Amino acid sequence: MLRRLHSLPGLFAALFLVVLATSGAILSLQPALERSAATVPARGEVSVAEVAQKASLAYSGIEQIERLPSGAVLVYFTQDGNSGADLINPVTGDLVTTYAPSPFFSWITDLHRAFLWDDRGRAAAGVGALIMVFMCVSGLFLLASRAGGWGKLFAPIRGSGTVNINPRLHTELARAAALGLLLSAMTGVWMSALRFELLTGVDEREADFPQAVAGTAPAPIGSLHALQQVDLMDLHQLIFPFPDNPSDVYSLRTHQGSGYIDQATGEWLSYADYGRAATVQTLIMELHTGEAYWWLGLILGLGALTVPVLAITGALIWWQRRRAMPRMQGNTSRHEADTIVLVGSETNTTWGFAKSLAEGMQVAGCRVHVAPMNRLADRYPKARRLLILTSTYGDGDAPASANQFIHKLEKMPAAFAPPWAILGFGDRQFGNFCAFADLVSEALLQRMWPQILPTEHVDRQSASSFERWGVALGTALEMPLSLRYTPVPRTTKPLILYAREDYGTLVNAHTCVLRFKSAAPRESLPAFAAGDLVGILPPGNNAPRFYSLASKSKDGVLEICVRRQEHGLCSTYLYNLSLGECVDGFIEKNSRFKPPKGKCPILLIGAGTGIGPLMGFIRDNTAHRMMHLYWGGRLPASDFLYEEELHSCLADKRLSRLHVAFSRGVQPAYVQDKLREDAVLIRTLINANAQILVCGGRQMGNDVATAMDTLLAPLSLDVATLKKSGRYLEDTY
Repeated sequence: MLRRLHSLPGLFAALFLVVLATSGAILSLQPALERSAATVPARGEVSVAEVAQKASLAYSGIEQIERLPSGAVLVYFTQDGNSGADLINPVTGDLVTTYAPSPFFSWITDLHRAFLWDDRGRAAAGVGALIMVFMCVSGLFLLASRAGGWGKLFAPIRGSGTVNINPRLHTELARAAALGLLLSAMTGVWMSALRFELLTGVDEREADFPQAVAGTAPAPIGSLHALQQVDLMDLHQLIFPFPDNPSDVYSLRTHQGSGYIDQATGEWLSYADYGRAATVQTLIMELHTGEAYWWLGLILGLGALTVPVLAITGALIWWQRRRAMPRMQGNTSRHEADTIVLVGSETNTTWGFAKSLAEGMQVAGCRVHVAPMNRLADRYPKARRLLILTSTYGDGDAPASANQFIHKLEKMPAAFAPPWAILGFGDRQFGNFCAFADLVSEALLQRMWPQILPTEHVDRQSASSFERWGVALGTALEMPLSLRYTPVPRTTKPLILYAREDYGTLVNAHTCVLRFKSAAPRESLPAFAAGDLVGILPPGNNAPRFYSLASKSKDGVLEICVRRQEHGLCSTYLYNLSLGECVDGFIEKNSRFKPPKGKCPILLIGAGTGIGPLMGFIRDNTAHRMMHLYWGGRLPASDFLYEEELHSCLADKRLSRLHVAFSRGVQPAYVQDKLREDAVLIRTLINANAQILVCGGRQMGNDVATAMDTLLAPLSLDVATLKKSGRYLEDTY
């Protein structure tokens, strides 16, 4: 629900928000430009009396001195019947440049405040600012939910995107700009509310105009005691007395208050302090405009520039989620259905699996009702089974379409107890993998509802895992059930194989390093980095197989490591490729599996073809940060992948140390054995804030995690803790 409340106002007001933000970003330049042209003395260096003395000598018809919030000092004067304004150096009194308001900035200001309209435009701008406040607040709540709590709001974002436009760009920009946008929007709402008298503003207290003055000859302005006591940094405006009028006075406004000064005696005739409330009111205005804080204005301006990108990416993500929602053909009403399928999804991808399940059950003769988990009804008169497919959002939370399910479940009639099965969808990169599915399973077990199958998990939308679950479900229900999930076809590019290296023939573990280039003439490879994924579509199959990339696009080569699996459709296809043959592939970003920026040590752990992305990270380590590689193979003479290049990286310091283990060598060992041998070194690296990246088979990943838990125990740490802090990343398969 919160996601809908966040997205719909943004879609409705996107254009207005873009105009407000873009014009605000442009206006943020004005204080900085004024500041760059101004000479700003230090506090205590120049008094108002000194500036006024120098200015009055330079301008015979001086009328007023004004210090702008940016620090620029202006002199307003009349000479030869013509009025003018100059920007001066307050220290020397010298002319800097003639001053005139910028027509361009005036136009942008009108656009920002009122959309070049009248008060109706101002009202629209105020509503736009209010919508921006709501967008920022709701967005921050969504970010906190995804991160696993407010304390992790700025922790690394893990997990992969599930739509064509990766939401990571939207999320990262929003996280960077949210607080600045919220400050600008809240101050804008406040100013708009004052404008339309929805809030009562605080009037600055005005000093009483003096009834009596000395009336004697004016003293030199530089000698006036009251002006000598006021620092230039506190000046807002000094208005000079009318020439040749001894009864007139100086009018002085500072940031603290205002009053009148006798031109003969130099003493205060009257003074009024603005008060704290008025000072706060002025501060709010200055925070919005950035006039007094040019550096803050630039920061807020940069934040405002994210709004067009956020609007575009947000709209695209919304549209793609809508497209991802399948249309359920023949969806039986809940009153007539014998099979209830409830779906929990954040990005709508789980609905594709639900559609496949519903179609399979319909073929088996069932009447199926499919609905979001939040639409759990209190009665299903003819239901014989309940099937739940749900993802997990963030760090173990319910997805958008299931966040009310547990609450509704607690209110279900005790007599209703259908047999049930749950299939969870998630990403093993998260510490609480499929945690919400497990939570729902526990809630149903507590209600003593009969379970059809133990709860199972699907990692990263694995079609094969889903199909295996369907076979088990059909067996348990004693019905012929065949599930086929076909992902939405992806746009691919032809890749031509131009080089390969073969390994593993001596141990019957046929492995190869394949290097591809773009098959299209004069067309470069799509953008990618080491650790990203390439999806390969084997002939006659729309379900892609993903392989981690060992290269980056700037290398001009797409490089992967492939081990031929028994009965493996894609691995066999790739292994049997000859030079010059082409494949169809596409790039999928995998930013969740990357070494962090900075200088912290890197601990790379892998086995077999899992060395691919790790090799890419080593190649890119031109800054020579500390990087250790623990890698396991079978036989050094047969499948020591990248042996020569690894030794070359050791020589040029891109790799600090290489630790290898071979299960069929002279001294058989596995990579986890090497970790245990180097326990002291591992703990030293962990204490130095080392980042751990593990890549390879799932069993290897489990064995490494078990070994690491033992190694980390003396430090009062474990793998789960490191995962939550983003210091332990896995890419296992």
